[in-house]
Amino acid sequence: MARLFGTDGVRGLANGDLTPELALSVAASAARVLAAHDRSHRPVAVVGRDPRASGEMLEAAVVAGLASAGADVLRVGVQPTPAVAYLVAALDADLGVMISASHNPMPDNGVKLFAAGGHKLPDGIEDEIEAGLHAESVRPTGAGIGRVTDVEDALDRYTEHLLAATPHPLAGLRVVVDCANGAASVAAPEVYRKAGAEVIAIHAEPDGININDECGSTHLEQVKAAVREHGADLGVAHDGDADRCLAVDADGEVVDGDQIMAILALGMAEAGELTHGTLVATVMSNLGLHLAMREHGIEIRTTAVGDRYVLEELRTGGYALGGEQSGHVVFPAVATTGDGLLTALRLMSRVAETGRPLAKLAAVMRRLPQVLVNVRVADKAAVAGSSAVRDAVQAVEAELGGQGRVLLRASGTEQLVRVMVEAPAEETAQAAAERLAGVVSTVS
Repeated sequence: MARLFGTDGVRGLANGDLTPELALSVAASAARVLAAHDRSHRPVAVVGRDPRASGEMLEAAVVAGLASAGADVLRVGVQPTPAVAYLVAALDADLGVMISASHNPMPDNGVKLFAAGGHKLPDGIEDEIEAGLHAESVRPTGAGIGRVTDVEDALDRYTEHLLAATPHPLAGLRVVVDCANGAASVAAPEVYRKAGAEVIAIHAEPDGININDECGSTHLEQVKAAVREHGADLGVAHDGDADRCLAVDADGEVVDGDQIMAILALGMAEAGELTHGTLVATVMSNLGLHLAMREHGIEIRTTAVGDRYVLEELRTGGYALGGEQSGHVVFPAVATTGDGLLTALRLMSRVAETGRPLAKLAAVMRRLPQVLVNVRVADKAAVAGSSAVRDAVQAVEAELGGQGRVLLRASGTEQLVRVMVEAPAEETAQAAAERLAGVVSTVS
C-alpha cells in the first residue's frame, strides 16, 4: 500500500481523497504519538490554514482530532505556511498543522505537519502517525480533553519576525505583489509596506474559491503586466500558501528561483554570511547557476528534488542558504522552512541596498535553455539499467562538451521518466531531449 505521507504531508482532493474523517484521524494520531514520546506535559499544537473553502471543514476536523486526543490547540486562522512553522517555535508548541495544498488548484487540500521548533517531521514519526491511524486508543474525558484557543496576535508576531530579518529598508521601491488570492493576501502587502516599500497588491481578495486561479507564482502573466502598467521597480509572486516567491524585473522579465538564489548568495558572501561559501540547490537547478557560482568562488551542494532534501542538506552541513528553481528558498538562520515573504524581503533589500535594478542583479546568472520531456514507460527500473540509454546519454554529453547538461529522473509517483537537457541554444536542447526520449521509450 502506498505511503500516506508524501514529500509535503498528506494531500488529495478535499472531501474526496482527503476527507474530514481522515484529517481528524491524522491529527488525533499525531497528538497520541507526540504524547507517547514526551509524557512530561500534554501536547500543544498550532493550527493554521490557507483560505481555500475546504480549509474551513478540514480545520474543524483537525482541531477536533487534536482535542479528542488530549492536545491543546492554538488556532491561528489563515496564515502562510512559514508563519505556522515560525509560530510553532515562537509559541513553544509541540506540533504544527498547516491545512493547505500550496500551489495546487482550489479543489485540492492537504495536511502538513511540523515538529517542535517548526521543523519538518522526521519520516519515522510520520510512519508512527500513519501506523496509529487505526490503532485502538483510550480517549481522554473530562479535564483531559484538549482546549482550543484563538491566537489573536499571530499575524503581528509573524510580521515582526520578518521585519527583524530584513537587513535593509525598502524605502524608494515600488513593488507589485501577486498574492495568488492565498494565505499571504493580508500578510505580504502589510509587511512590505512596513518595510518601507510602496506596494501595489493584486489577487489579494481571497473568496475561498479563487486561490491560485490563473494568478500567483504559477501564472506570472498578470504580475508582469501590472509591473509595466504601474512603472514598478519589480514584482513578486507567491503561491497559495506563500512558501514560494518568484520575481519579475521592471521590464516584466521573470527572475526565477535560481536567479534569486544567485543574487542572495552573492550578497550573503559579500557580507560574510554564506557559511562555508556554499549554496544548496537541487539537481533541477539550471546549469547557469552552477557556472555563475563557480565564477564567484561559491560551491554548490546538490540534492534530490524536493524541499525536504534541501532542508536536510542545510541542517547537516550547517549551510546558510538553499532552495529550488520554483522559488522555494530557505534561510536556516531565521526560518525552518521555505518562506516566500522572507525571500521577497531579502531580494528587495538587496535591490535597495545596492541601488541596482533587479535586472542588473539577475544578470550575474545566464539561464541556459532547459528542455524537459516526460516519457511514459512500462518499467522505470528497466530504463535505469539500460545500456542503450546510458550510451545515448554519454553521446549527448560528449556533443555538449561541458557547455550543457543531461538529467534523467524517474517520477516518484508515476511510470514516467523525465528527460531534461540544457544547452547554450534552445534548438540544441530540444533536439537532444527528443532524441533521448526516443531511446527511453523503446527500452521498456
